[in-house]
Amino acid sequence: MRLPRWTAYAALALIFAMAIAAFPRSSRREAEPAPLAARPVVPAPNPEHPRVVVLGIDGMDPQILREVIERYPERMPSFRRLAEEGGIHELGTATPPQSPVAWSNFITGLDPGGHGIFDFIHRDPMHRAPAPATARSEEGGAFPLWDDWQLPYGGSVEPNRSGKAFWSILAEHGVAADIWRMPANFPVEPARGLSFSGMMTPALDSAYGEFTLFTTNPPASARISGGRIAAVTEFGGKVDTRLSGPPNPFRKGNPPATAPLTLLVDRENRAVAVDTGETKLVLSPGQWSDFARVTFEMLPMGANAVSGVVRFYLRSIEPELELYASPVNIDPADPVAPVSAPEDASARLADRRGGGIGTFYTQGMPEDVNALKAEVLSTPEFMQQASLVHDEGVRMLDWALDHYLAKPEGGLLFFYFSGVDLCSHMLWRHFDGDHPFHDPRIAAQDSSSWSARPGSTWQEAIHDLYLRMDPVLGRLRERLPADATLIVMSDHGFASYARKFNLNTWLLENGYLVLAQGRERELPSGDPGHVPVYVHDPGVVDWSRTKAYGVGFNALYLNLAGRELDDPATPADESGIVQPGAEADALLAELKRRLEAVVDPANGNRPILRCDLAREVYRGERLAEAPELIVGYARGYGNSDEASVGRVPNLVLEDNDRPGTFNGSHLMAPEVVPGLVMSNRKVASGEHDLTDLTVEVLARYGIEPAAGMQGRRVLE
Repeated sequence: MRLPRWTAYAALALIFAMAIAAFPRSSRREAEPAPLAARPVVPAPNPEHPRVVVLGIDGMDPQILREVIERYPERMPSFRRLAEEGGIHELGTATPPQSPVAWSNFITGLDPGGHGIFDFIHRDPMHRAPAPATARSEEGGAFPLWDDWQLPYGGSVEPNRSGKAFWSILAEHGVAADIWRMPANFPVEPARGLSFSGMMTPALDSAYGEFTLFTTNPPASARISGGRIAAVTEFGGKVDTRLSGPPNPFRKGNPPATAPLTLLVDRENRAVAVDTGETKLVLSPGQWSDFARVTFEMLPMGANAVSGVVRFYLRSIEPELELYASPVNIDPADPVAPVSAPEDASARLADRRGGGIGTFYTQGMPEDVNALKAEVLSTPEFMQQASLVHDEGVRMLDWALDHYLAKPEGGLLFFYFSGVDLCSHMLWRHFDGDHPFHDPRIAAQDSSSWSARPGSTWQEAIHDLYLRMDPVLGRLRERLPADATLIVMSDHGFASYARKFNLNTWLLENGYLVLAQGRERELPSGDPGHVPVYVHDPGVVDWSRTKAYGVGFNALYLNLAGRELDDPATPADESGIVQPGAEADALLAELKRRLEAVVDPANGNRPILRCDLAREVYRGERLAEAPELIVGYARGYGNSDEASVGRVPNLVLEDNDRPGTFNGSHLMAPEVVPGLVMSNRKVASGEHDLTDLTVEVLARYGIEPAAGMQGRRVLE
């Protein structure tokens, strides 16, 4: 899922400062890379290690899968066959069931107390501001030069996740593994084979990537969440504008570098020519482009240029010109930061002339949910773009199988698909007629041009997402040797997100969070005087009287003495006030009891199913970093996006009835949204979770669980 742009890498500019300043760069590669595999491929016989293939489908829900198989048995032959062989089993997800947390559980076999990833969003204990979850950074500095130029130096960015990845353990035992698009694998952790980054990989322009809409008719606000509106003017059929790219560490303030973009409008032939300086292409209205290369110059005379790739979509020529540009992805053929290991593997995969699939999305969340949230793309347009991502994944899987099956040593293959998760986040409102943001007119519209299923509508889109995965599974099984072990798994399931709970507002109303004198919570969003109120803004919260606050989708922190720190740059003392031990324990028991007793006045439901104390559900060396309380929301509820980044909205509870956010979710109590596991081997009786699956992968190669792993085997 996608969060605001600061959450993945607060030090994104630092990544580029180190990568760019350290090595002279060119926008073109010196030589064409050699292909990694040639086709067709017959599986190498008698491999040294057994073949195990894990297909990871983010967000696939076991109950929805059962429904789709029952409703469309003739269209789900592959999943139906696998279900008949080994069943559809629930797989316990993480606490909380957030993708970076859940996939880190699977990667390491540890829970968050061991691997240290507790939420999409962590917090800075001094400022209580949102902080990146999956990376730790140390700021560098810069020597001032002339005008606004500077010379960056120092700094570091390191993965925040602790524990060994299972493919590193396999490598230590001489077992090869190919890891494709594993979430939370950036910076990339090498394998004895290929390793590609997935979710949490930044785009070039920002941590999660921001689209741009170039238009001759901009709205009043040119800045919207997740993207930007660029006003352009056409003169004689020509538009000269610029595309925003990565932060430039050689300029004071790290402003974004830009690259020229020229558009030639031919209304007679209903076409627009797009020239990025590196790539020229022509689009008709309603047409998506292939990836276009674009170069961003960091220094004068083209020195230290950075290459990125962009995909365009021409929305319209008349009455106004509207051209969508995707987030600027790291160029896999010339990456400013590695997106694969070995580093040149991404270039070899992108080299179509050498047998690769061509340029591909490197952005961690390639389906552009932000463009749909902002209504820059419509549902059909967004699903066209999602289809490009899906089709790319299918080509990549086929190529990955070629490479994997050709290896005489055998070993493991992991491959990941994101579409079920990201599209379910955005399309649930069409699927669920009771959702407050459901629009029956859109839900009833024909979707067959996307689904390729005659008579389909957007109300059935969630089911169609599952239908689109069946040929993928079928192709995979068709190519695997009969003795290969196949595991299909998801990290969590899905549910409706109909009502927003504002945790910080509840804490405010119940006296646990106290605003400074003269400060108030936010006015309603429609009020002309509305201004966002953040707990980390200086002078907003009275920390001398505040006992608890929320930052993160499921996280509640105590204002703990000795851990929450004073900011020496402010006159107030922000040090924590809750004493560890008996006082903290009593406060946590009180918060847990009261939160679990909250009743939604709109319907009489309890928004919070349960609250877990971190010390009771986590174990490991990093327990002290965890939020004290993990809030497990009931089906249909979730902490609001606003409260998750430390805001104090006007209401405690409100309908999720507007664009700009997800409408389906999984950020709830783990039992509400279990994942699934299926296999062509018999699944052992009893309950299983993600850390059990890690133990099972190792056990397939006779490797004992690593220190700290608590899981047990999944397959008999």
